[in-house]
Amino acid sequence: MKYYFEKTINYSFEEAVERVTEELKKEGFGVLTEIDVADTLKKKLDVDFRKYKILGACNPPFAYKALQAEDKIGTMLPCNVIIQQISETQTEIAAVDPVASMQAVQNDNLIGIAKEIRLKLEKVINAL
Repeated sequence: MKYYFEKTINYSFEEAVERVTEELKKEGFGVLTEIDVADTLKKKLDVDFRKYKILGACNPPFAYKALQAEDKIGTMLPCNVIIQQISETQTEIAAVDPVASMQAVQNDNLIGIAKEIRLKLEKVINAL
């Protein structure tokens, strides 16, 4: 089973970040964290890397349900969505598959929640 789903879109990197953020909002997600991987690698290792961001997306009602079902599930939150530049006009978007992630957790109460989140994240990716 793949642990992510992805799509390549014909947008610049900056446009892709905006579009992804907008689509996440439509599905009830907020972006809690934004990690600029290229900037971090430049600062820490002095290496050049393509434009690559990790958005830590959270849907509060579903996060709350998951935390009620499994108190350690915070180790797997938020849902990460990556945006990476392929070329000047193409960008790849990928999101974690929460169903695949939850297979590591022995809690049947999380399966339904993970499936609902997967549908929302797939909707985000497909809307791009």
